Amino acid sequence: QVQLVESGGGLVQAGGSLRLSCVASGSIAEINTMGWYRQAPGKQRELVATITSGGSANYADSLKGRFTNSRDNAKNTVYLQMNTLKPEDTAIYSCNFRPIPYLRTYWGQGTQVTVSS
Repeated sequence: QVQLVESGGGLVQAGGSLRLSCVASGSIAEINTMGWYRQAPGKQRELVATITSGGSANYADSLKGRFTNSRDNAKNTVYLQMNTLKPEDTAIYSCNFRPIPYLRTYWGQGTQVTVSS
């Protein structure tokens, strides 16, 4: 089992920045992918970014340049730096963990990000 705990969400004005963190604990496979997804009210969950344990990052095209995904393997922690935030970035941001070879996907409880105009 893997447990994920996100933190760093909150209320910010448009143009501001936030940094989310997600700490994984439990049975951590050495090779894995951790990612961020978000779900806005009334919308489907969408990919924000993923990053492998080797450091290879992937982003939603619409977020490239504003969001940066990074990780500290020694701390089993992944970070999402969000800059120049827009009201449309308002959503619940959730972290996930996928071991490789793939067995299942683990999810955190999510953290609310609200961007005011």
